[in-house]
Amino acid sequence: MHRVIISGIGVEIPKPSITNEELVDSFNAWVEMENVRRQASGETLLQKSDSAFIVHASGVQTRHVIEREGILDPTRMAPRIPARPDDALSLEAEFGIASARKALDHAGLEPSDIDLVICSASHHQRPYPAIAIEMQQAMGTTGAGFDMGLGCSSAAAALHIAVNLVRAGAHRRVLVTTPEIITGHLNFRDRQTHFIFGDASVSMVVEGLAQGDKRPGRFEVLDTRTWTQMSNNIRTNLGYYTRTAQDDPYMINLEGNLIKQVGNKVFKEVTVAGHKFIVEFLAEHGLTPQAIRRFWLHQANARMNAMILKLSFGHEVGHDRAPMVLERLGNTAGAGAVVALSENHADMNAGDYGLLCAFGAGYSIGGALLRML
Repeated sequence: MHRVIISGIGVEIPKPSITNEELVDSFNAWVEMENVRRQASGETLLQKSDSAFIVHASGVQTRHVIEREGILDPTRMAPRIPARPDDALSLEAEFGIASARKALDHAGLEPSDIDLVICSASHHQRPYPAIAIEMQQAMGTTGAGFDMGLGCSSAAAALHIAVNLVRAGAHRRVLVTTPEIITGHLNFRDRQTHFIFGDASVSMVVEGLAQGDKRPGRFEVLDTRTWTQMSNNIRTNLGYYTRTAQDDPYMINLEGNLIKQVGNKVFKEVTVAGHKFIVEFLAEHGLTPQAIRRFWLHQANARMNAMILKLSFGHEVGHDRAPMVLERLGNTAGAGAVVALSENHADMNAGDYGLLCAFGAGYSIGGALLRML
């Protein structure tokens, strides 16, 4: 069994951004138009959104997106992403490669040093060919590639697989990439979810630690865990069979098929499950939360993270112990915890413990116990 490290981390954040105020203006303009129609037909009128509601509900102030103009157009309210020919690099592969190249540079490796690519994201652009295989060809990595996903736990779940493949000797170096283009799947006409998500891509290089190799400033992965429990409280029904339920299978109705969630239930149930997962996972290694220098938690909801940590520590925990990037990036699904890790580890000392932990739809939770070398 080999010791395993994360030797490289890369993050790619799209330049376009949308503030709460801009998003609210677009949403409310659409509500006004829609309510004219609803009033004429006797339907229930829609409620407008506001920035104060968004901040209270999520902690998000702004988010970065692949394309903003289509989202802010109240007659469209979806990113405008042109189709590409089959022989052109797909948007998801391009986004994944942007963070992957940074991770390889951080690790001091070439693409040819990688013998497995795992593309793990909450939403994939297509079912096949796998985005990971497309990335493999475009970058020139060796071996194989495959796609997977586990909602907002996608990066943590892929890290779990990569670490154990390397530990067992099945692969030498694995590239885990999580390109999250969630705005392409988001219903910007849903008051409960239109403000939550942003786009981001992250990548990690996982490899064995050779005997005598110190690799200071890198993280050794001591252990990983995953946990799932069925819940419909975060769900999307958009899939390959969506068209078969329509009267006209060539005119897809997206109503009820995009992302939806029961926010209050998610908050309560994931808070309890997240706290239990963290405490029990650490206890298996004889550790308490107090022994962990830094927590990089899923960037979904500021109040939920604060509550999970308060339950775990018995008191409130600040940004230094559990940094947040949610306020400026929004919920970037599987990418968020890795962004927090990338931006908040340089001040850690050799021997310090860290916990990467993400939770989301499924319900699903993934965790990795790390130690700075």
